[in-house]
Amino acid sequence: MINRNILNKLQQELTRPEILILLGPRQVGKTTLLKMLQNYAQGEGHPTAFFDLEQPGILVDFNRPDKEIIQKIVGSGKIIFIDEFQYVANISKIFKAIFDSGKKIKIICSGSSSLEIHKHLKESLSGRRFLYRIYPLTYGELKAGMKDYPLEDYLRFGGMPGLTQTDSAERKQQILNELLGSYILKDVKSLLKEENIRAFNHLLYLLAENQGATISVNSLANEVGMSSKAINRYLDILEQTYVNYRIYSYSKNLGNELKKSCKTYLYDLGIRNVLLKDFSGSDRKDYGIILESFVFLKLQTMLQPNIEIKFWRTKDGGEVDFILLKDRKPIPVEVKTKIEKSEVPAGLKRFLTRYPAVQSAYVINALLNDQINFNKCHIHYLTFDRFAKDFQI
Repeated sequence: MINRNILNKLQQELTRPEILILLGPRQVGKTTLLKMLQNYAQGEGHPTAFFDLEQPGILVDFNRPDKEIIQKIVGSGKIIFIDEFQYVANISKIFKAIFDSGKKIKIICSGSSSLEIHKHLKESLSGRRFLYRIYPLTYGELKAGMKDYPLEDYLRFGGMPGLTQTDSAERKQQILNELLGSYILKDVKSLLKEENIRAFNHLLYLLAENQGATISVNSLANEVGMSSKAINRYLDILEQTYVNYRIYSYSKNLGNELKKSCKTYLYDLGIRNVLLKDFSGSDRKDYGIILESFVFLKLQTMLQPNIEIKFWRTKDGGEVDFILLKDRKPIPVEVKTKIEKSEVPAGLKRFLTRYPAVQSAYVINALLNDQINFNKCHIHYLTFDRFAKDFQI
């Protein structure tokens, strides 16, 4: 069993009244987290109940009037766990009724996020719930639970928890292919017209192929053969199901900085590789993008309300891979596949010259753990292993 970094935070939520909702793509470990929380709650002496709505018999039992569902939940225990809660049509209104009744019932549920879930949460449960995003395993989590787990395996197969049950590379590829298929069939197919599934698959491939590069919606539309409006809708679906993330350029309107461009990253390295049908190692042409994506996915798990991720690029080629904004103050993060001495990369130097008030920056690389100063900025060099284990914003 791999210990998840988020588990301690979720355990603290058990004593708070708000409804706790875990959202994320399929098979990232939401059900396992619910069961771990249930075990913890039972160990603390709390009466619990667990409803897995992907089980047909249990779901049928929820096919009854709202009043009866409320009675069933309230009468089952003090801490109620509901897996895949989106399968009940009026579930957010049921949660609202239980919360507003003043009964001391804690509800903890999970959902494979969809546009419909977001709509219900926004309309019915504002102020009554806390959302937590659940991501695939980070390399740091895998390394803590499986001491000898090699970084190269993570870069090839990613962090989907189901992969930890096998050492077979062929089996891991099969599992990833099944996960990709289940996403298309279950989470996306219901949102698209049947004839557009092929276009959606084509878009997924293009996003995988162009990961980490600035993208143009118009260019994607031309390649897929659909309108820009349709492509934007597909990108929204991917983002709101936590499968693909867009980040935008950082600019203070200085000179030739790009102001409206964006880059995209899929939620897992293994999913990207199965889309590209490429599980080769460090000799592949896009290895630098894989390492950049590795850094992004770690940063993504660390987001808080006062933190966002951007990138920096100028029209004449100046570039920093990521700009973390914490309380609106920029922290540049540059990823270097090969760097042998503690020198300031050219793009980072340009950024620090333009923004002399920046106090800290990071260079994530394969070889160096070091620290130097450039003007007033402390530049930290971290290896990929050290970054995965120790990096804090």
